[in-house]
Amino acid sequence: MVPILSVHNISKKYGTIQALNNVSFDVPPGSVFGILGPNGGGKTTLLGILLDILKPQTGSFSWFGIEGASQSRKQIGSLLETPNFYHYLSAGDNLKITQAISGRGTLTDIDKILETVNLLQRKSSKFSSYSLGMKQRLAIGAALLGSPKILVLDEPTNGLDPVGIAEIRRIIKALATTGVTIIMASHMLDEV
Repeated sequence: MVPILSVHNISKKYGTIQALNNVSFDVPPGSVFGILGPNGGGKTTLLGILLDILKPQTGSFSWFGIEGASQSRKQIGSLLETPNFYHYLSAGDNLKITQAISGRGTLTDIDKILETVNLLQRKSSKFSSYSLGMKQRLAIGAALLGSPKILVLDEPTNGLDPVGIAEIRRIIKALATTGVTIIMASHMLDEV
């Protein structure tokens, strides 16, 4: 079985700081795969490389057996760092804009996605009225546009209260049962 993702000896430095040093692993299809490390340990750097945002000094990676990310990018939904939405627009309108910019999915997918992330009842509420957990769930919803085969999440529960953490975990577990491969970075062992 061909791994969804293969990483081979990826290294990255920022000046004298070694962020990644010969990182290698394979991710089997349909798995929930955790990348565990301390804050500042290179997790976001690694995900940035895998999403073709950053370039490694050495090493390579392949998605679906194809080297690089550009050909496979439309099959990968991602949430890196802080979600960026328009504070004065509703959840539905923010997803419409994200869909138009990314070209992933259709406008008819939006209600289904909002239901998946438990925000359908707040579809018309302004983003500025959302709690941090709701904002994170909307960001996961944006990553789900186009029904990606892979979901890459960087610290999806960072800063959330216990209820918000439980809701994100519920969403991840539900998505995993549909066959979506989930790659998640966290600094919390119990999270991974």
